[in-house]
Amino acid sequence: MDDMLKEFVVEALDLATNVEEHLLSLERNPGDMNTLNAVFRSFHTIKGGAGFMNLSAMVSACHLTENLFDALRTGQVPVTPEAIEAALEASGFVADQLTALNNGTEPASLSTMPKSLEKMLTDAIEMKGASKKAPAVAKPKAEVAPKKAAEKKVDTPAKESSGELDWEAYFRAVTPPGTLPEAVDAAAEADAEEAEDKAIVQKEEHEAVKSSLSNAEIKQNAPAKEESIRIDAVKLNVLLEVAGESVQAANQAAVLLEKLSQFKFDGQAAPLMSALTETLTRASRYSTELQRATLATRMQPVGRLFQKFPRLVRELARDLGKEVDLNIAGAETEVDRVVVDSLYDPLVHMLRNALDHGIETSEERINANKSPRSTISLKAWQEASSVMIEVTDDGKGMDAQRLRDKAISKGLINSHDARTDDEAFQLVFLPGFSTKEVASSVSGRGVGMDVVKTAVERHRGAIRIASQLGAGTTFLIRLPIELSIVPTMLVRTDGASLALPMATVQRVVELPETFESVGGQPVLRDLGRPLPVKSLGKILGYTPASERVGIVIAAPSPYILSVDAVDGTADLVIKPLTCISTPGITGTARSAEGELVLVISLSFLIDGCKTRERISA
Repeated sequence: MDDMLKEFVVEALDLATNVEEHLLSLERNPGDMNTLNAVFRSFHTIKGGAGFMNLSAMVSACHLTENLFDALRTGQVPVTPEAIEAALEASGFVADQLTALNNGTEPASLSTMPKSLEKMLTDAIEMKGASKKAPAVAKPKAEVAPKKAAEKKVDTPAKESSGELDWEAYFRAVTPPGTLPEAVDAAAEADAEEAEDKAIVQKEEHEAVKSSLSNAEIKQNAPAKEESIRIDAVKLNVLLEVAGESVQAANQAAVLLEKLSQFKFDGQAAPLMSALTETLTRASRYSTELQRATLATRMQPVGRLFQKFPRLVRELARDLGKEVDLNIAGAETEVDRVVVDSLYDPLVHMLRNALDHGIETSEERINANKSPRSTISLKAWQEASSVMIEVTDDGKGMDAQRLRDKAISKGLINSHDARTDDEAFQLVFLPGFSTKEVASSVSGRGVGMDVVKTAVERHRGAIRIASQLGAGTTFLIRLPIELSIVPTMLVRTDGASLALPMATVQRVVELPETFESVGGQPVLRDLGRPLPVKSLGKILGYTPASERVGIVIAAPSPYILSVDAVDGTADLVIKPLTCISTPGITGTARSAEGELVLVISLSFLIDGCKTRERISA
């Protein structure tokens, strides 16, 4: 793909995504003239670029859709569900063509515009099959007065339909000629205003097309308007890698300098040591700022991902015969670009699961004294160094006992596992688990939620489920804001240096020599609540020595993790494990002293460190 075509595809994909969002908004508010004009301009701009690139099918689809929206915004055609559906189909066709180009398809190999799409757009323009009760769009300017009223003679005090005098006409009749300005023809004034508005809209469209097709020479004349540039993601990754290594080197140099300062320096060595200390402090500060600035270039709002889902939910709900509203909040929350790109498939699986399994039909909801129209909420927010993404539905909820029975019948667990409801809810993440007897095009094959958990944990995240039978289900995903740097607490067991993500650490407590025992499990009371004590060294296969330090772990079922010692906290540059897979270990890092540190998985800690214990058993 040449550079010009690549630039067109990137910009047109952004426009196509915005068009889809505008169309769904227009479906809820048919009289919004700003949205109508925005959609018209977007298709007009894409058509201009596609014509320049000789993409005939895209030009044809955009041209017909442009004609449709020209008729909609001028009031010639009302905004009907059929018109919105036709425009969505056209938007999808254009997006598919652009995606194919982005994936390397040659322009000559693109498909032609389907006849069905052409018919849908033509019928919408000609109002064939349109709903008779569809709301009409407000015209740019309402008519001021009917023509008959405008043609009234001003020299006679004509009567109105209500029986009252036309006081303006009466006043003009008794006033000497030439004293007052001539009366303005209302119909002519309305026509003039309408023509003026049309000229303004045409001028806006002309400026939009002119801006999108402006040449390099024009851009060079106004460099102040260049607010952003496109950079290859590979280059950003290399820059981030170098910035991380520079911070690591600066930290190690600071530790060496601290050890060196323990010695006594006399004569000329003293000022040199002072200058070296100042220089290394400045270098450390700048390297940290460089790393933060580089990370900021990779941060993107999750709204870029969320805006793809309203249409997906709309179409899937229609296929399933359910009435569903999707509410989105926190779209401005920023997270690492890699996380944004990798979350699409997991969120699609979660939304499909909510629609197919969680949401009832309208009849079922009415029988359960619920609103016939259900709601799915997609929300994101920042919490400390993590990004939280929540998917909630107000459906029928999950039956914990049914989940246990299903997992036991499939041989996925034994009768002693998943005793609590929280553990039962986690069974949906097991490979091959599904509560559906027959697989459909939406779900039932037992692979969807397994994909979700795997994708989340790949990025050092964790996912939990909360559900109430008859009230709904909530999926909560916790992900690090920055993938490469993780705030951690450094601990030690059996001589090995380990790092716990600070997102799960509540506090550090001193452990006694003996513990209370409940069901054979050592227990310690913390703030009045009995918490089980688990040995991190034993879980990971080390030989613990004297574990007298406890870390209270924030999890759905809190517990205390015993270690030999705590070495402090540090922001570590994490290197993922690529060649081997070790339960509980998500990656490695180097401490400021240059020592190799194993980083414990966030999901492993939140799940209560059960994976290794089950394997060992």
